[in-house]
Amino acid sequence: MALTLRNRAVGVRRKEAEAALGQRLSYAEAEYSRARTELEKVRREQDGVIREAEQGAEESTKAVLKGAARFLQSLAAEQTALLDEIQRKYGGHSVLTDLMDVNHANAQMARKAQGIAVMCGAPIGRRNQPASVYDVVRSAQSQIRNFQRVEIMQSSGIALKASAVAPVALAVAELLDNAASFSQADAPIEVTFQQVQKNLCIIIDDAGVSMSDEDRQKATALLSGDSVPQLSQLGTQPRFGFPVVGLIARQYGFKVDVTGVSRYGGVRAVVLLPEELWTMEEIPAPAPEALAPVSGIRRAEDGEQGSARTVHGLPKRGGRKSPIVGVSSTGITAHTEQRPTRVPRGSGGGLGAFQRGTLTGRDLDAATPEGSEDS
Repeated sequence: MALTLRNRAVGVRRKEAEAALGQRLSYAEAEYSRARTELEKVRREQDGVIREAEQGAEESTKAVLKGAARFLQSLAAEQTALLDEIQRKYGGHSVLTDLMDVNHANAQMARKAQGIAVMCGAPIGRRNQPASVYDVVRSAQSQIRNFQRVEIMQSSGIALKASAVAPVALAVAELLDNAASFSQADAPIEVTFQQVQKNLCIIIDDAGVSMSDEDRQKATALLSGDSVPQLSQLGTQPRFGFPVVGLIARQYGFKVDVTGVSRYGGVRAVVLLPEELWTMEEIPAPAPEALAPVSGIRRAEDGEQGSARTVHGLPKRGGRKSPIVGVSSTGITAHTEQRPTRVPRGSGGGLGAFQRGTLTGRDLDAATPEGSEDS
């Protein structure tokens, strides 16, 4: 009897202890949950503060870089105008070749500055008239270091609409520069045009090393415009090329793909332009007195428009010290598959053709200034 009563008392005390322990455990769990909620709230607030600080720093950096890039663009434009005036004054002087080298360096600087400005949110200037897609690619070719390696394999009867000329020229220039940078110094870079359904494709084939699957995925994300890296993520030797192309493509409604393999085993870059960006309409030829090349070096002699001149006004490739920066003087022609005539190395025809240039090419650089985008 006494044992039974004792067991009952022990059972009651155990239940009371278990109940008290349960209450303490519930309280501890509630406190833990509350503390975790508070911690998550603090973390979210902290993350928000960090994001705001990073965004503020990014915007401030972009503002500074954009201002600096615009200043460089202004200097490049002034230098182009100065070189243009010097050429007009001393058109037949032997110093012209050296001026072309200076002009080529100036064109590269202007492209780099424009790319930085675009990366920092600046709009791209625009033309008032359409331009031949051939001329646009020629203009892009003139803005890269190893311009001699670029071969435009055909002409085209297609013109880009005015709003598309400047962005496509910059995008193609960046892709050509990328192709030249990641292939051997003597390897060719071929450009062709192809109409696919209602799209116009500008195809760039290089003979460099093909990209890995990981690199293709990164490039695809950048070129789609979906992945926009912060300036701090570009490294100490930043490459603005693909990020700039992606921003331009997204803004102006065309696509760029680099997942293909060229016939040389390198990278095939395709700029796919929807029908809203191009037309088959012919472009009026500019008046002879208005002819001028992309970089501002004007023609010295009208009499050199003989065999050295191709259907688009310039030899495509030759052994010249100076870059090709002039483009078509004839505007749009009928559909042809004609390759531009080659000029022998050291030929004076290359220099004369460079001098001739065109207003079409000139206008590619003389677009509406940054900040006045009206497209």
